[in-house]
Amino acid sequence: MGFRKDIRNIAIIAHVDHGKTTLVDKMLKQSGIFRANEAVAERVMDSNDLERERGITILSKNTSIMYKDVKINIVDTPGHADFGGEVERILMMVDGVLLLVDAFEGCMPQTRFVLKKALNLGKKPIVVLNKIDRPGARPAAVVDEVLDLFIELGAHEDQLDFPVIYTSAKDGYATLDPNKKGNNMTPLFEKIISEVPCPQGEINEPFQILFSNIDYDEYVGRIGIGRVERGTVTAGQNAVLCCLDGSTKNVKLTKIYEFEGLKRVETDKAALGDIISVSGITDLNIGETACSPEKIEALPFVKIDEPTVSMLFMVNNSPFAGREGKFVTSRNIRDRLFKEVETNVAMKVEETDSADTFKVSGRGELHLSILIETMRRQNFEFQVSRPKVIMKNIDGQVCEPMELLMIEVPDNYVGAVMEKLGGRKANLIDMSTKGDGTTHLEFKIPARCLMGYRSEFLTDTNGNGIMNHVFDGYEPYKGDIVQRSQGSLLAFEAGDTTAYGLFAAQDRGRLFVGPGTPVYEGMIVGASPKSEDIVVNVCKKKHVTNTRAAGSDEALKLTPPSILSLEQSIEFIADDELVEVTPQSIRLRKITLNKEQRMKKMKRR
Repeated sequence: MGFRKDIRNIAIIAHVDHGKTTLVDKMLKQSGIFRANEAVAERVMDSNDLERERGITILSKNTSIMYKDVKINIVDTPGHADFGGEVERILMMVDGVLLLVDAFEGCMPQTRFVLKKALNLGKKPIVVLNKIDRPGARPAAVVDEVLDLFIELGAHEDQLDFPVIYTSAKDGYATLDPNKKGNNMTPLFEKIISEVPCPQGEINEPFQILFSNIDYDEYVGRIGIGRVERGTVTAGQNAVLCCLDGSTKNVKLTKIYEFEGLKRVETDKAALGDIISVSGITDLNIGETACSPEKIEALPFVKIDEPTVSMLFMVNNSPFAGREGKFVTSRNIRDRLFKEVETNVAMKVEETDSADTFKVSGRGELHLSILIETMRRQNFEFQVSRPKVIMKNIDGQVCEPMELLMIEVPDNYVGAVMEKLGGRKANLIDMSTKGDGTTHLEFKIPARCLMGYRSEFLTDTNGNGIMNHVFDGYEPYKGDIVQRSQGSLLAFEAGDTTAYGLFAAQDRGRLFVGPGTPVYEGMIVGASPKSEDIVVNVCKKKHVTNTRAAGSDEALKLTPPSILSLEQSIEFIADDELVEVTPQSIRLRKITLNKEQRMKKMKRR
């Protein structure tokens, strides 16, 4: 057995918005990888446009820093449980994890989800309490919460004896005493080197690389990112790829790259413990092993949790089909979806009986909506159905996915929240009040009952509530619920909306469109407070005559329309409705556009 004392591999895991990417920013800047005059963006690791817009990490990314002749490879991971597949696989590349917890908010659901995976794989944890400069920070209480969480998740004795570092990522300092402000990140670097185990293995044996991630480059094609688990590998070397189906094939490792800061730098060779990128393997998949021909051994890969939600992706067949998108055919959509599955291991794509429809399964609504938004920006045009949870048959019993829901609301909104969740079959498991007038509630709730609840929650709490949920296993089916209490306002005919038509329709409910918007028959233009759908003529023009009458020329006052985002649209639609997605527009529609045909279908049912 050999050791590499000049290298440490760590992943940073945390709940959404607890400061992971900001912390990595400061570690990069203080390690001196940027030139003094180099312009560096904030949250430099969030390189994706969607990540910058939403302020969340979606894809796990690699970087490295040098500290006292020790190379620290860092993997920045997503904080949202919907992207848990990104976290599960990269944990195979590291020996320790930095568990980042907000010193005010404490342990949140996603903290629990990712930490459980890391502890089960035996990774060494370092707890980092961030935002200690925040008003109301309670570092001592949060450390106790973290300890309780470790015990609850079944951590062994070595893991329970975790070191704690206090940081303010925003101000760029770390300290061992929460009451003393630090000067820089040095205490954190020192703790990583002293606490995270260095890579160990057979350094003189033939090489072995386990691939945990895949990237793509326009010039060199597919690039596999993985860790050298054994021996030393050199560029241009022949290798044997152990595929997931048990077969093997001969490949050549054309080029090897290592991470230096944010750059990928070509290198001649890499040894045990190095995290590297390899080009030259065309059909590489995540979880496969490249070995030396002298010693062919496939490494086991971490089991990725199954998807819990599915949606149907369809070719757009609305009257406006093909007007705005570039890629509109079933072949375009099929190729794009199957390309996504190659790098997104937590997602599944299945072909259905119809050539124009594909079933896409993922970890949650956000997981699927990010794919939809990405495809939309790539000039795809298509339709999606309402998300449905994936049921499982366990020991002859139909079971459904359950979510652990955590809510923090001001005390005076607790009644409204409890009433709504009671009707959605939520089971209260914990309730506690905080000194600042807020109440912490924990529920167990079927995943399907949460669909469409977020907008109701924001309304019930006047935007003052915080809601987080995470997958919590499968339980027997809890029975039917009323999914949506309001109906839709449907356009009567094709045309452009007019102020006159909208003024007459706005008394019927909340409108989603403004004047001058092109609509077609059966398109959803608003929400009705009643449970049934109402057809409204939003294209109606004012009848013009030569006769003037008092009051006929009054100014029409229109209520501003509620413009729904992609996530809100997916939450709103019922089972007989679709979301039409194009590069320029998001429209809601009935599956059957004609009113008479809809009535006939209802009678048949």
